[in-house]
Amino acid sequence: MPAEVLSYFLKNTDRRVRLGFQIVLQCAPFLKGLKVSCVITVDASLCSGLGELLCNLDIAYHMLSCSEGKCLVLFYRPEQLETYLGSPEVSKLIREYGYADMNLEEMLMRLSGRAADFAARGMGFPHEIGAFLGYPAEDVRGFIENEGRKYLMIGYWKVYSDLAGARMIFKEYDRAKKCAVNEFLTGKSIREIAVSPGR
Repeated sequence: MPAEVLSYFLKNTDRRVRLGFQIVLQCAPFLKGLKVSCVITVDASLCSGLGELLCNLDIAYHMLSCSEGKCLVLFYRPEQLETYLGSPEVSKLIREYGYADMNLEEMLMRLSGRAADFAARGMGFPHEIGAFLGYPAEDVRGFIENEGRKYLMIGYWKVYSDLAGARMIFKEYDRAKKCAVNEFLTGKSIREIAVSPGR
């Protein structure tokens, strides 16, 4: 996509258009049903428009942290994320970080608290956030054990295990991004761009 198109939408004076474009650009694989969730940093001044933008969609959002005029926002489909986090491998991983015997809302509150704590200490993000973003559990573990180094490839996440599988997923994500952005540029709304479960 040409840089001038990106610049136009990201600097657009219409806050709704700017927010919509940011979500489409940064959350396309999620919107197209390829990921269980996504996280982006949104200007705090734009956050009030999220409810209206996502109204009547099966998409929820949760503020993980806010500071210095920026908010870290997790977008997710509640049923899909809860099912994913309950899968044996992922559940085992997040239990190690205190997410035991919790419903989705409680897990998100714990993640928020940890994200705010990490941010306040200048430590980036809690490592388990990768599990909440649908990254393969073995790659989240690989990242933690290798302190973010010694990865096989970097793309949408740092890959430590199934390299061929990750390459295929990254290509699908790239296609989803191209498709979603093109749909937005032709005037489609997020409602029209986002797929519904089972569609």
